Amino acid sequence: MKPHLALTIGDPAGIGPEVVLKALQDPTITESCHLTVFGSADLLPCPLPAGVDFYDIPCDGKITPGKGDGVSGRISFLYLQAALEKTLKGEFAGIVTGPIAKSCWQLAGYNYPGQTEVLARAAGVEKYGMMFVARSPHTGWILRTLLATTHIPLSRVPTALNPELMSLKLELLLQCLRDNFQIANPTIVIAGLNPHSGEEGQLGVEEQEWLLPWLEGAKKQYRDVRLIGLVPPDTMWVKPGMAWFGSGDTENAAHAYLALYHDQGLIPVKLMAFDQAINTTIGLPFIRTSPDHGTAFDIASKGIARADSMKAAIELGAELARNKKLN
Repeated sequence: MKPHLALTIGDPAGIGPEVVLKALQDPTITESCHLTVFGSADLLPCPLPAGVDFYDIPCDGKITPGKGDGVSGRISFLYLQAALEKTLKGEFAGIVTGPIAKSCWQLAGYNYPGQTEVLARAAGVEKYGMMFVARSPHTGWILRTLLATTHIPLSRVPTALNPELMSLKLELLLQCLRDNFQIANPTIVIAGLNPHSGEEGQLGVEEQEWLLPWLEGAKKQYRDVRLIGLVPPDTMWVKPGMAWFGSGDTENAAHAYLALYHDQGLIPVKLMAFDQAINTTIGLPFIRTSPDHGTAFDIASKGIARADSMKAAIELGAELARNKKLN
């Protein structure tokens, strides 16, 4: 089965067009799926490979490579909007999104935290999650990290977290592992919120007051799942790090990790897998993947951007789309 995916180039002032074109030069990428690229023809430095379709959205302003602004923000939003509309009509099994700059969206008048929220709102989905997936080039082990909270200030994390949110994220994670990765009885590690997971209430009370009781309830609810926690955030990443770099047995690592806030999950993910990690939105009625890097305006148009993460995003999007169709 060769799924049909939409691929947006992201902010054209960034490295999105470059990494898309570089990724499509690899024949294994174009063989894994049928792709339609959403972008502006006059902003691509070279033609697309044979067999890749193109949906042209003309840019009505000047784009300066390396200098994102309201113009680049507006056209990057239009790429996403067009791909999303056609995906919701059933023309595509999923979307691979190129990197955008949230600040440029704001300059263009689009007040969204990011692409994830646009996709969820358009799909009418309230229950969704941001998960990061990467395959180790050293061992082949797959790192999967779900964030309980995403793009909110650190000061709001303790109040945003609650038993209902944790149950929602865990349910989404279990469904994703089952439906998209064919893992029926996973091992999942769940982080504590405070240093040393609160140190029995000495370094924070959230663990004692509600996180541990919530976890005990989840263990009773999901008896066929191994839930480990609450693991202190500073030690939770030791085993996955060893599994990633090959200094430990991959059998000792979990199938997935549930981090409670953005940096708690993404600092280790980007440390281990900056060029391999993929952002995938779970809970949507279609597949969505994206490279786990930004627009990198500082190196745009210099020809030095690496396309590893974009390649991985396309490959994972194709794999998840095939698995979804099988299920």
